[in-house]
Amino acid sequence: MIIKKAFTLTEGKPAITNTLETAKEARSTIIHDKTRHKATEPASCKFLITQSLSHLITSQRAAFTLAEVLITLAVIGIVAVLTIPGLIKNHNEKAWSTAQDVFTKRLEVATRQMNTEEKLAGYSSTRDFVNELKKYIKITRVCDNDNITKCFDKEVIWNVNEKPIDMSTVKTAASFGLDWGTDTVAVQFANGVNAIIAYNPNTTQDPYNNQFSATSNSMAILYDVSGNQNPNTFGKDINNINVVKLADISGCIIPELANVVCITNIFRARNTSINKSECLGKREELGINQYGCYYDDDNWAGAINACGGKNNMISQSQLTELAKYIYDTDNINSTGSTSNLTMNLDKASIFFPLSSFIHNYSVYSNSYQTRTASVYYREFYETRTEWDYVTNRPDYIAICVANN
Repeated sequence: MIIKKAFTLTEGKPAITNTLETAKEARSTIIHDKTRHKATEPASCKFLITQSLSHLITSQRAAFTLAEVLITLAVIGIVAVLTIPGLIKNHNEKAWSTAQDVFTKRLEVATRQMNTEEKLAGYSSTRDFVNELKKYIKITRVCDNDNITKCFDKEVIWNVNEKPIDMSTVKTAASFGLDWGTDTVAVQFANGVNAIIAYNPNTTQDPYNNQFSATSNSMAILYDVSGNQNPNTFGKDINNINVVKLADISGCIIPELANVVCITNIFRARNTSINKSECLGKREELGINQYGCYYDDDNWAGAINACGGKNNMISQSQLTELAKYIYDTDNINSTGSTSNLTMNLDKASIFFPLSSFIHNYSVYSNSYQTRTASVYYREFYETRTEWDYVTNRPDYIAICVANN
């Protein structure tokens, strides 16, 4: 028997009718669903999780094959190989440039303070200058030119197209292409920079000038901002102030002439002059007679002193061999003049390691006139060479040789 019951809403609303069977059916469905979910809830959750993970692992559409993974890793490796070296190079170059700027500014501050306190000029050697410099910038170690490599790397690549320079041979300013006549000194700064310094004996100072470039006025310096690390290459971790070139002159500046003259140093005589009383006190040590100590500001005697004695000063015969080499001819008079020559400028620039070459240099020999205060010398012009003697001249060049 089906019983129907109608409910009628007041106020003219539409009537809503539900059959008892519909109600029972709905109730039965709700109870059944509730019972089913309650009975299967743990299993259902576990099933859902298991199914989900299994689907992710085994689905061919979502997973990567081993080949795909290997190919991806290979691509990443190739990209890394192509990009990482460039990034490292750029980082190193930026680091070197920054370190060089910081170092040169700190050095300039130190030398300007020396200039202000009138402590920049007047030193007779690079070591004396460095001993004063230590008071203005922290230096942890100083090595004389016989022990350069205890403070500096053994080799430096100055030109990538040439073999590295043996730094143990960089003993004088001549190795920097300068005719200052001073020795080099290697130093290690507290900030990790290693350097080789040559002092300029012609240094001037101007304590009232705030724009005075004290560093470039007083020294030549080759410095390495990476300390003892590679690449030890000029233009990268190595830079300089006032270094014209870097040359190995440990043995002979001109190897081709080593059998007749082994030149070890070249400088202007005015840079090493000594007074008469000092000369007389060293006369026997220098190997010169009474005429060798004549002037109060004696350039020739000072050059002899700088070379370590007259036997280490170039002789007349060696200057003649040198002239033959520079002019590419054996037709050179040992005394007097020889004309109609053509100077080999490349050879001459090696012989005179100066910042500029004007084709006219005069070189002292190791001999004095017996009865006069005059020195024998040889002149080198672009088209002729002459042998003569002259009184004390500061602009003449002195040449040291080995074991005469």
